[in-house]
Amino acid sequence: MFKGNFINNLPKIYGTYTGGFIVFIILMAIGEQAGMSAKVIGICFVAFTVLIYALIGYLSRTIQVDAYYLAGRQVPTVFNGMATAADWMSGASFVAMAGGIYFKGYGYMALLVGWTGGYVLVASLLAPYLRKFGCYTVPDFIGTRYGGNLARLSAVIVLTVASFTYVTAQINATGTIASVALDIPFNIAVYVGLASILMCSMLGGMRAVTWTQVAQYIVLIIAYLIPVFWISNKMGAGVFPHLMLADEVARIAELEAQFGLGSIKNSAADLKQVPKGLSGITKAHAEVNTTPWKFISLAVCMMAGTASLPHVMMRYFTTPSVKAARRSVGWSLFFIFLLYSSAPMLATLSKLSLMDPNLATGIIGKSISEVQAIDWYQNWNQANLMFVSDFNGNGTLELNEFFMGGKAVVLATPEIAGLPYVISGLVAAGGMAAAMSTADGLVLAISNALSHDIYYKMINPKAETAKRLLIARILLVLIGFAGATIAALEIQGILGSVIWAFDFAMSGLFFPLVLGVWWKRANAQGAVAGMLGGLAAGTAYLIAVRSGYPGFLDITQLTFGIVGSVVSLVLMIVVSLATKAPDAATQKMVDEVRVPSGKAILGRQH
Repeated sequence: MFKGNFINNLPKIYGTYTGGFIVFIILMAIGEQAGMSAKVIGICFVAFTVLIYALIGYLSRTIQVDAYYLAGRQVPTVFNGMATAADWMSGASFVAMAGGIYFKGYGYMALLVGWTGGYVLVASLLAPYLRKFGCYTVPDFIGTRYGGNLARLSAVIVLTVASFTYVTAQINATGTIASVALDIPFNIAVYVGLASILMCSMLGGMRAVTWTQVAQYIVLIIAYLIPVFWISNKMGAGVFPHLMLADEVARIAELEAQFGLGSIKNSAADLKQVPKGLSGITKAHAEVNTTPWKFISLAVCMMAGTASLPHVMMRYFTTPSVKAARRSVGWSLFFIFLLYSSAPMLATLSKLSLMDPNLATGIIGKSISEVQAIDWYQNWNQANLMFVSDFNGNGTLELNEFFMGGKAVVLATPEIAGLPYVISGLVAAGGMAAAMSTADGLVLAISNALSHDIYYKMINPKAETAKRLLIARILLVLIGFAGATIAALEIQGILGSVIWAFDFAMSGLFFPLVLGVWWKRANAQGAVAGMLGGLAAGTAYLIAVRSGYPGFLDITQLTFGIVGSVVSLVLMIVVSLATKAPDAATQKMVDEVRVPSGKAILGRQH
């Protein structure tokens, strides 16, 4: 059936995989009609997809350095675009994005603008040039471009802080989904999610992660789009609801006015009854990004953070050429757009499902006892992701008496809208795919930086290949275990942790990367000052704001990357100009990096 080499057969292989997954969905639907329980369906979806990813990871095992770190630089543009989209569309994008829009309104659209707009910066400023450089990791570029182990170590520090913050959010998402689908406690489910993540990446490194991420993208995009189109059609918003978004938002505004949004306030005693982490609909439009500056500043932070995150840049090191890296960015944007354009619609449909009294699913105005008896409410209440209480004692559910976790908006909406449970199982599988794909890339980015840039480049340059890969795999497990342990503490929500990761990356890496390509005068001393000074300034501002400092210029804990990156830029320019210029060979190398054709600067010297 598949003649020739693996790369040439990719369309057939993934076409067959997609067909098989659709057949599995149909079989689960038949099973539901035959009486299969919701719990069994959820377990089947999660277990089946995770086992497929694990199988791909096992079949992609390798002991070759190029294959482990760079997938052999053989990934075609379309498939690299799919893998990048899966790497990018994390648990935050899949599970938490629609929830953020649901509760905070248009202000959270800044995330969509920033995360997609960031790829313009990636394509124009960095990706093709880093690919031309021929490096293995982002610290590899920093260390070689600026020279010296201190610059390399500084880049590893920033990478680790940003990526570890990000990976805890992804393991949090896998734990949330596994706890609901498998009916196990969250603090155990995070380790189940971790085991799933490690199965995909430990044996094959970047090669295994690449091919599992393509498979994961197929699952997550099917899982996200089917409920959107189905719910929209069922509610009368059309088969393609994106064109009707303005009408649906206007309907929500009418309902909010009808139910007294903004005029209803809960007392402190009322709010004490609400489980930690749940929000009420009445908090919509409250305080987040309600001014143009707050919206723009958050979008800018997400754009610069996108162009700074090491696990994103690593994906473009796997393409066959500089031209392919640039084309991959375009495909990445297309595949990301398919989901991001649907997140606002899903949030809108979810809110309408709950609020509109003309729909059978509407609960506002019904009796408290009637709502508490609904199966989907009981399921999600047991998972500590939904809560209702009769604060005013009239026995009727008011707008201010329903609370839900942001993570539940995507996961619970199919049940709320009355879709077959098989769709809920599909969404759970999609959420797992999204969180796992990003976690794979992040854990790999950290372990590769530590094993390649610290162990191999700085500690033991003569290490044999087998030993290098063993160290990389051990680090992969240790980092993943640490991330799961932090995630189990639930210090910060999924979306908040992800935004912090972008700010950390922006604070320490954005200008050292950009100026490393575009300013020949930038030197090692300036880069080190920029990375460490920017990271320290951004972190200090975050701690200060979290501790009660009012901040300045409306820069919040979500946009502290502005402080860090400005400090980074100033330090980098001042220190570079105050110290000796890079030598002629380094400046010539920078000129060569900006030439789109020709061989990679480093080639295969690793």
